[in-house]
Amino acid sequence: MFLGLVPVLVGVFAVQSGTVQSVTRLVVQDEVILRVPVMPRPAAPRVEWVEKKGPKCIPATEIRRAILSGPEEVDFILSNRERVRARLEDGCEALDFYAGFYLQPEDWRICAERDEVHSRMGASCTIERFRHLVPRERD
Repeated sequence: MFLGLVPVLVGVFAVQSGTVQSVTRLVVQDEVILRVPVMPRPAAPRVEWVEKKGPKCIPATEIRRAILSGPEEVDFILSNRERVRARLEDGCEALDFYAGFYLQPEDWRICAERDEVHSRMGASCTIERFRHLVPRERD
Protein backbone atom coordinates (compact mmCIF):
# COMPACT_ATOMS: atom_id res chain seq x y z
CA MET A 1 0.00 0.00 0.00
CA PHE A 2 2.79 2.45 0.89
CA LEU A 3 4.60 1.80 -2.39
CA GLY A 4 1.63 3.25 -4.22
CA LEU A 5 2.24 6.56 -2.42
CA VAL A 6 5.92 6.86 -3.35
CA PRO A 7 5.33 8.81 -6.62
CA VAL A 8 2.99 11.16 -4.77
CA LEU A 9 5.46 11.72 -1.93
CA VAL A 10 8.33 12.35 -4.33
CA GLY A 11 6.23 14.82 -6.32
CA VAL A 12 5.05 16.67 -3.23
CA PHE A 13 8.47 17.05 -1.66
CA ALA A 14 10.47 17.69 -4.82
CA VAL A 15 12.24 21.04 -5.02
CA GLN A 16 10.04 23.54 -6.78
CA SER A 17 11.51 25.64 -9.58
CA GLY A 18 11.73 29.41 -9.19
CA THR A 19 11.92 31.37 -5.97
CA VAL A 20 8.25 31.29 -4.99
CA GLN A 21 7.28 28.31 -2.87
CA SER A 22 4.06 27.63 -1.11
CA VAL A 23 2.92 25.60 1.82
CA THR A 24 2.56 21.97 0.81
CA ARG A 25 -0.11 19.80 2.41
CA LEU A 26 -0.01 16.02 2.46
CA VAL A 27 -2.48 13.68 4.16
CA VAL A 28 -1.30 10.13 4.88
CA GLN A 29 -3.58 7.84 6.89
CA ASP A 30 -5.44 10.67 8.65
CA GLU A 31 -2.21 12.50 9.54
CA VAL A 32 -1.74 15.98 8.09
CA ILE A 33 1.79 17.15 7.33
CA LEU A 34 2.44 20.76 6.30
CA ARG A 35 5.79 21.66 4.72
CA VAL A 36 6.40 25.37 5.22
CA PRO A 37 9.05 27.12 3.09
CA VAL A 38 11.21 29.64 4.92
CA MET A 39 11.88 32.97 3.22
CA PRO A 40 15.22 34.74 3.77
CA ARG A 41 14.98 37.55 6.30
CA PRO A 42 14.63 40.88 4.47
CA ALA A 43 17.40 43.44 5.00
CA ALA A 44 16.56 46.56 7.06
CA PRO A 45 12.78 46.73 6.78
CA ARG A 46 11.10 50.13 6.77
CA VAL A 47 8.45 48.77 9.06
CA GLU A 48 9.04 47.80 12.67
CA TRP A 49 6.83 45.00 13.97
CA VAL A 50 5.31 45.52 17.41
CA GLU A 51 4.13 42.45 19.32
CA LYS A 52 0.61 42.35 20.71
CA LYS A 53 -1.35 39.63 22.47
CA GLY A 54 -1.66 36.71 20.11
CA PRO A 55 -4.06 33.85 19.54
CA LYS A 56 -3.82 30.48 21.24
CA CYS A 57 -4.16 28.75 17.84
CA ILE A 58 -3.94 29.70 14.17
CA PRO A 59 -5.62 27.86 11.28
CA ALA A 60 -3.03 25.73 9.49
CA THR A 61 -4.72 26.39 6.16
CA GLU A 62 -4.03 30.14 6.52
CA ILE A 63 -0.21 29.85 6.69
CA ARG A 64 1.45 31.01 3.47
CA ARG A 65 5.09 31.71 4.40
CA ALA A 66 7.48 31.73 7.34
CA ILE A 67 10.43 33.97 8.19
CA LEU A 68 13.06 33.26 10.83
CA SER A 69 12.84 36.46 12.86
CA GLY A 70 15.01 35.83 15.91
CA PRO A 71 16.99 33.22 17.81
CA GLU A 72 13.85 31.40 19.01
CA GLU A 73 11.21 32.99 16.78
CA VAL A 74 9.46 32.18 13.52
CA ASP A 75 7.05 34.66 11.91
CA PHE A 76 4.13 33.18 9.98
CA ILE A 77 2.61 35.22 7.16
CA LEU A 78 -1.05 34.33 6.84
CA SER A 79 -3.27 34.43 3.75
CA ASN A 80 -4.87 37.71 4.90
CA ARG A 81 -1.34 39.25 5.10
CA GLU A 82 -1.34 39.30 8.90
CA ARG A 83 1.79 38.22 10.73
CA VAL A 84 1.90 36.00 13.76
CA ARG A 85 5.13 35.31 15.65
CA ALA A 86 5.67 31.84 17.09
CA ARG A 87 7.98 31.81 20.09
CA LEU A 88 9.73 28.47 20.38
CA GLU A 89 10.68 26.78 23.63
CA ASP A 90 13.86 27.96 25.38
CA GLY A 91 17.05 26.59 23.89
CA CYS A 92 15.45 25.81 20.54
CA GLU A 93 17.35 27.63 17.81
CA ALA A 94 15.21 28.89 14.94
CA LEU A 95 18.22 28.56 12.63
CA ASP A 96 17.77 24.79 12.83
CA PHE A 97 14.68 25.37 10.68
CA TYR A 98 16.39 27.44 7.96
CA ALA A 99 15.93 24.71 5.34
CA GLY A 100 12.19 24.58 6.03
CA PHE A 101 10.11 22.71 8.54
CA TYR A 102 7.05 20.58 9.01
CA LEU A 103 3.94 20.98 11.14
CA GLN A 104 1.62 18.10 11.99
CA PRO A 105 -1.62 19.60 13.31
CA GLU A 106 -4.20 17.29 14.82
CA ASP A 107 -7.20 19.39 13.87
CA TRP A 108 -6.03 21.77 11.10
CA ARG A 109 -5.04 24.28 13.80
CA ILE A 110 -1.54 25.06 15.05
CA CYS A 111 -1.74 25.70 18.80
CA ALA A 112 0.77 27.08 21.30
CA GLU A 113 1.79 24.77 24.13
CA ARG A 114 0.54 21.80 22.09
CA ASP A 115 2.10 21.61 18.63
CA GLU A 116 5.71 21.29 17.54
CA VAL A 117 7.65 22.37 14.49
CA HIS A 118 9.87 19.65 13.00
CA SER A 119 13.02 20.46 11.03
CA ARG A 120 14.01 18.50 7.98
CA MET A 121 17.08 17.38 9.95
CA GLY A 122 15.03 15.73 12.70
CA ALA A 123 14.93 18.42 15.40
CA SER A 124 11.60 19.42 16.92
CA CYS A 125 10.53 22.31 19.14
CA THR A 126 7.30 23.13 20.92
CA ILE A 127 5.61 26.43 20.13
CA GLU A 128 5.36 28.23 23.49
CA ARG A 129 3.08 31.08 22.38
CA PHE A 130 1.90 33.21 19.49
CA ARG A 131 2.15 36.99 19.30
CA HIS A 132 0.22 39.10 16.80
CA LEU A 133 2.50 41.52 14.90
CA VAL A 134 1.33 45.05 14.14
CA PRO A 135 3.33 47.26 11.73
CA ARG A 136 4.73 50.60 12.88
CA GLU A 137 6.73 52.85 10.57
CA ARG A 138 10.29 53.63 11.57
CA ASP A 139 11.44 57.20 12.00
